[in-house]
Amino acid sequence: MNHSEVQNLLVLGGILFAIGLIGFLTRRSLILMFLSLETMLSGVSLNLIVFSRYHQNYQGQILAVMVLTIAACEAAIALAMVVSLYRRKATLDVQAWDELSETILPKDPQGDYPGMDKEESYPKLIPAGLDPLAKPVPSSMQATIEQASSLHESKLNESKTSSAVSEVNQRA
Repeated sequence: MNHSEVQNLLVLGGILFAIGLIGFLTRRSLILMFLSLETMLSGVSLNLIVFSRYHQNYQGQILAVMVLTIAACEAAIALAMVVSLYRRKATLDVQAWDELSETILPKDPQGDYPGMDKEESYPKLIPAGLDPLAKPVPSSMQATIEQASSLHESKLNESKTSSAVSEVNQRA
């Protein structure tokens, strides 16, 4: 492969990529956008093949086969999305996809959004190294220890009750 052939094929690959890019940016039909994307991938694959052939390194050709495989998978997924959109909206216009974007919540001057609770309060834990059952526990932490132990006992009672109910259900 001489230098002029390589140059001509690289220019052809660049032209294919440019045509695909222009088509992708100017079209609103989903099918034409995906065809333009496939044209761009074909231009890139052609350049990979030409470079690998010119340098006698066939890794570029392997990469081109992989790009074409990924393009085929992308085309299958795109076709499924286009069929789904057409069934819903009876149009192939790109602006019909706008319903999939998130709506921005209105700004509230107080910073509170509907449905959101105020700050949740969590119990304070004993610092590492202190024994929670030892007597010299700081008074500021005494209430939280009692709350934690009562919470632990209530969880144990709930688990015992649920296990007893499941045993009764299994016997019946």
